[in-house]
Amino acid sequence: MILFDKPQDWTSHDAVAVLRRMLPPNTKVGHCGTLDPLATGLLILLVGSCTRLQGAMQGLDKVYSGAIRFGIMTDTGDRLGHVVGERPVPDLDLESLRELLRGYCGKVEMPAPAYSAVKHKGKALYKYARQGVAVPAKLRVSRIYDWQALSYEAPLLGHRLSCSSGTYVRSLAEVLGRKVGCGATVECLRRESIAGFDVKDSLGLERLKAMSSTELSAMLAKSLPRLQAALGRPSRV
Repeated sequence: MILFDKPQDWTSHDAVAVLRRMLPPNTKVGHCGTLDPLATGLLILLVGSCTRLQGAMQGLDKVYSGAIRFGIMTDTGDRLGHVVGERPVPDLDLESLRELLRGYCGKVEMPAPAYSAVKHKGKALYKYARQGVAVPAKLRVSRIYDWQALSYEAPLLGHRLSCSSGTYVRSLAEVLGRKVGCGATVECLRRESIAGFDVKDSLGLERLKAMSSTELSAMLAKSLPRLQAALGRPSRV
């Protein structure tokens, strides 16, 4: 296991490709939970026989931080998409936003974003969206443990979210935008942690690429006890 701090504008597959090139030919590498290109932060990469643990690792709880922009709607749910609507932002204040976000704590059910890796008939939704083909809404049930409004300077809301696997921040931003009546989209997003793994302990791109094969092998071996411990930790859902 390698803890990687994914840069903005990279896909999760880009990160997998970098690590794979550093390992012996035909070594399996996988990631535990897709991060959108806009998002930065913790991406867990699994190597060799441990790639079979991807499903279990994807189900671990997560913490995100970032900003939501009110008054604008995009086709992707984040600022990288095409703008599909704009509305005036009503008078909002931090305390009312804190109260609003607290109201979403608990079990939530919402559609996965059209531009997501969720599959319909074996094909990712984003592939249909890119072709301009409408697909049925794919509802996802998850749990929000804590959602805090940290700052507000119109039209940007700074927030921090603790949630179960299967929670889409882009969908939450859109739901929140509809609630306040002006629409919203994700401005920026960072994954801070996955269960007991923290982005503070992760490797940046340059540090990873600078590692020797000996250092990389030692890090992979050292990660095994932590990986085993994480899989023994029950979810809070």
